[in-house]
Amino acid sequence: MSSAAENGDATPGKQNEEKTYKKTASSAIKGAIQLRIGYTVGNLTSKPDRDVLMQDFYVVESMFLPSEGDNLTPAHHYPDFRFKTYASLAFRYFRELFGIRPDDYLYSICSEPLIELSNPGASGSLFFVTSDDEFIIKTVQHKEAEFLQKLLPGYYMNLNQNPRTLLPKFYGLYCMQSGGINIRIVVMNNILPRSMRMHFTYDLKGSTYKQRASRKEREKSNPTFKDLDFLQDMHEGLYFDAETYNALMKTLQRDCRVLESFKIMDHSLLLGIHILDHTLKEKEEENSQNVPDTKRSGMQRVLYSTAMESIQGPGKSGDGIITENPDTMGGIPSKSHKGEKLLLFIIY
Repeated sequence: MSSAAENGDATPGKQNEEKTYKKTASSAIKGAIQLRIGYTVGNLTSKPDRDVLMQDFYVVESMFLPSEGDNLTPAHHYPDFRFKTYASLAFRYFRELFGIRPDDYLYSICSEPLIELSNPGASGSLFFVTSDDEFIIKTVQHKEAEFLQKLLPGYYMNLNQNPRTLLPKFYGLYCMQSGGINIRIVVMNNILPRSMRMHFTYDLKGSTYKQRASRKEREKSNPTFKDLDFLQDMHEGLYFDAETYNALMKTLQRDCRVLESFKIMDHSLLLGIHILDHTLKEKEEENSQNVPDTKRSGMQRVLYSTAMESIQGPGKSGDGIITENPDTMGGIPSKSHKGEKLLLFIIY
């Protein structure tokens, strides 16, 4: 799988810019995603809750959605398309493992327009984020989708043994077919809340060979730096308390063993760093007024899958992660060599 760092500058694209992917308008892709996922997840509730079997990883369900609608599907304003859902029972298990209820999954993806992120990755993929920041939806190439399908049994085994992981958490794999074109889509966890500014973002390969951000990248409002930049900026390292350090190192070591078992080498680590500065924080609070309120049932809930939860395990509540300090948004506490208080957000 390619790195989560492909998403580049994770800021909403300009509203009047209509991007295309494989000659298909992004609005049609977003519409198809919301139409079909809403039906698929709703239909899953009628299926028995049972153990995942090996054959479940290879089941593909297909439905045709004509623009005029039929007795099973609503009319829509997009070209006729067919929508395939891969391994729906297996992905239902993955969502349950991380405390994502079907109605919450539907609410996140289908209740509000998906937000398109600017600057597609090197592969030309499109990235969307749900309005509540919970999920990233990414278009993937055929080989990448095929590789994920092959990994599913091993991925299932790893999650059962080690739910504490910084590896991407996959919640659904789909394919939209229209006009002879296949557009494959994966739903993943999002750990970079839009309401919290990342003062530094690094795409770390673990190599110094040509690993420095280009001049063009540095000119962006939110550039993604590389290994040599990190060594220069954080030359004396990052500091953690003993418990956090041990949990982080254990998680990284286990994740590396999993990647090795899957024979995955070309992978990178996306590191977002937020500096806990009161002045900046006040400015961010002013700017965050347009970000949708994530309060439900009178409690502040951070993202389902946070960096801190990924190394220390889930919270006690079955209704998502509840935090006494929502200002941290699930970041991993750290300090710079200057003594600055930092929050780290990490995913492979």
